[in-house]
Amino acid sequence: MTDTSVMLRDVPKEERPRERLLESGAKNLSNQELLAILLGSGTRQESVTDLAQRLLIHFEGLVLLKGATIEELTSIRGIGSAKAVQILAAIEVGKRMHQMRPAERYMIRSPEDGADFVMEEMRDLNQEHFICLFLNTKNQVLHRQTVFIGSLNASIVHPREVFKEAVKRSAASIICAHNHPSGDPSPSQEDIQVTRRLQECGKMIGIEVLDHLVIGDRKFVSLKEKGYL
Repeated sequence: MTDTSVMLRDVPKEERPRERLLESGAKNLSNQELLAILLGSGTRQESVTDLAQRLLIHFEGLVLLKGATIEELTSIRGIGSAKAVQILAAIEVGKRMHQMRPAERYMIRSPEDGADFVMEEMRDLNQEHFICLFLNTKNQVLHRQTVFIGSLNASIVHPREVFKEAVKRSAASIICAHNHPSGDPSPSQEDIQVTRRLQECGKMIGIEVLDHLVIGDRKFVSLKEKGYL
């Protein structure tokens, strides 16, 4: 058996950075291990982690690597154009993420604010759409998601789907909304049942259901204002 056919399980764990990332998370990997993952493979003469270490030594760490050119990278033994391109792409993604600034979020202070946020896209829909707005502690919209499309039914609008996304987004509260294709936003008994079911579930996990808006044609009804929340 040749050296190149050694099974992965026979390679020391420190030489398997991808496995380390899966077990421990990216933040627990060294710069050398992260670079080794980007490089993907070493050469016949050295392992990928050794190649990564040599790359770091060449550039005296990450600071100078950040400004590396394709020519500088490919001048290093073991790094061809494919590996160099992967490194430069990762560096550029990191730069762009660092430069990102959060966009100004829409703040909901009243039922009218919530209705304004969804009215234009919902008032002309031919089917009922049930959506949720996930809010932070300042009542700013973190995310908007359509939970389901179809006639509103308490057995269909499952709290699991609503609050799974709320937890994922670290939402402090939610506002639900659905449209009536007829244009009449008068709430039905199903609307009220769904609202109360979601409210009860929200109380148990600490995510408040602030309102449920029924959207009609340029008009809406707030179940909060109607006393159902």
